[in-house]
Amino acid sequence: MILAAMMETEMPIASAPPSPSHPAFPQVFRGPRSRVQGFIRQSFQAACVVGLAFLSYFVISHFLLQSVKVVGKSMSPTLGDSERYLLNRWVYHFRAPARSEVVVIEDPEDHGFAVKRVIAVEGETVYFKFGRVYVNGQELKEPYLARGTQTYSNAASKEALFKCEKGQFFLLGDNRSNSADSRIYGPVPRHSILGQIIQ
Repeated sequence: MILAAMMETEMPIASAPPSPSHPAFPQVFRGPRSRVQGFIRQSFQAACVVGLAFLSYFVISHFLLQSVKVVGKSMSPTLGDSERYLLNRWVYHFRAPARSEVVVIEDPEDHGFAVKRVIAVEGETVYFKFGRVYVNGQELKEPYLARGTQTYSNAASKEALFKCEKGQFFLLGDNRSNSADSRIYGPVPRHSILGQIIQ
C-alpha cells in the first residue's frame, strides 16, 4: 500500500500534456464572418506586396537603371545592332551630360528613343569642314570612330556651323554616314536626354 501510494504521487511528473480535447483547452469555432475577414486580410497583404513590387520597378527603371536594346547601326562600331545595355537614369539628376558620353534621347523628329554621342555642350560651337569636326575651333579627336571615318554636314555645302545655346547639346551617331542626329534636327535640350549608356 505504501509503495502504491508513492507510485501514484510520482506518476503525474511523467504524464503527457493534455490533448486538445481536454477541458483545459477551450474549443474555438471560426464562423463564416471570421473566415471572410481572414480572406480580406490576406488579399490586402497580397495587394500591398504587388503594389510595392510595381512601385520599386517604376522607381528603378525611371530614376536608376534600365535595360535598353539598340536597334539600328547608327552607333556602330561602338554599340552593336540588337545588343542590350544598361541605361544610367540617375546620373544626369546630379550633373550635366559631358562631351563624348553616349546617351539615350527622345528623338526630336519622331519622338521615339535614339542613342547618340555628346559632341558639344552648352555654349560651344560645332563646325564641319572637309569631313572633319571642330569644337570651339579645335579639331575633335574621336578615337571611338572607325579608322578613316569622315563627318560631313547635311548641308549642300561641305561646311556648316552650329551653336549650342544654354541647356543645349550637340549629338552625333558614331556611324556618321548612317545617322540622323543634330546635323538634321540641331542641338537638343537637356530634358530630351534621358540617361547615359553604361558600356
